[in-house]
Amino acid sequence: MAAVAALSFTPFPKISQSLLLSRRTAARFPSPFVGPLNPTVVPKYLSRVSGIVSLPKAFSSTDLSGFQENALDFLRASPATWNSSIASNLLIFTIGSPLLFAGLSELGIGSAFLLGVLTWRAFEAPGFLLVATYFVVGTAVTKLKMAQKESLGVAEKRMGRRGPGSVIGSSAAACACALLSIYNIGGSAYSEIWRLAFVASFCTKLSDTVSSEIGKAYGTTTYLVTTLKVVPRGTEGAVSVEGTFAGLLASILLAAVGYFMGEVDASQIAICVLASQLANLGESFIGALFQEKAGFQWLNNDAVNVLNISIGSILAVLMQLLILKGWH
Repeated sequence: MAAVAALSFTPFPKISQSLLLSRRTAARFPSPFVGPLNPTVVPKYLSRVSGIVSLPKAFSSTDLSGFQENALDFLRASPATWNSSIASNLLIFTIGSPLLFAGLSELGIGSAFLLGVLTWRAFEAPGFLLVATYFVVGTAVTKLKMAQKESLGVAEKRMGRRGPGSVIGSSAAACACALLSIYNIGGSAYSEIWRLAFVASFCTKLSDTVSSEIGKAYGTTTYLVTTLKVVPRGTEGAVSVEGTFAGLLASILLAAVGYFMGEVDASQIAICVLASQLANLGESFIGALFQEKAGFQWLNNDAVNVLNISIGSILAVLMQLLILKGWH
């Protein structure tokens, strides 16, 4: 009974007050848990603590909601500004950092941030979502059967995390289109042309990435495009039925995303898909005949990527101009 009585008056063991509070804080706010429990002290102590940790009046719920609304208005600024483009990318890159680190190196993320700012400034959120779709799908197929690809020596470096060279090589044409659009080169008559070329460049690159990665992972037989001889997976200029079909589907998918995002119209879906397939065929020939061959050591994979996406963008522009000329 004595033990029970002791517990009722001292619910916690006596602990040196210096371990709980600094001397200054202890002098101002005596701890109610040292010594016998005083029921009149606890409410007074808790009221003091609640006064310390409560939000300042300046941060009322009304003010916070107003701040959030102003922030959203800033991000939704249309037409986009450089400030809103940078802020939007900072927010998105912070939230999406786990996914970004899975697919890109640190320097690759820096390069992707510059691409994101340019894209948002030129084509706003719809253009950015198109690039994000490209990145997600491209990263996913790159990670497929990574152990098998590494054993064959055909896997991307750093477990598929692409560096700045790969990012720049994959987006050089898109960045050029973004700059042409931002500075209104050609006037309003060409604004749609630059947008189409932008979408076509990423349709080309995604098709190339998917066809290559699916071919390396699942291709049963790969053929050198110049001779149609059977060659090992991962050979420059080699194609497979599985990879080619997957690349075609990837270009259709991204062109459809561009359509639903309002970046291209229905007829331009066909232009993007056709331009991407022709460009990828040309890229296979370039890889087989010239890539890192004697006299072309400078023509590495990143340089070939620049040529590939540039061809895709240019072909899309030429097709669109021919259609417009035919209508007139």
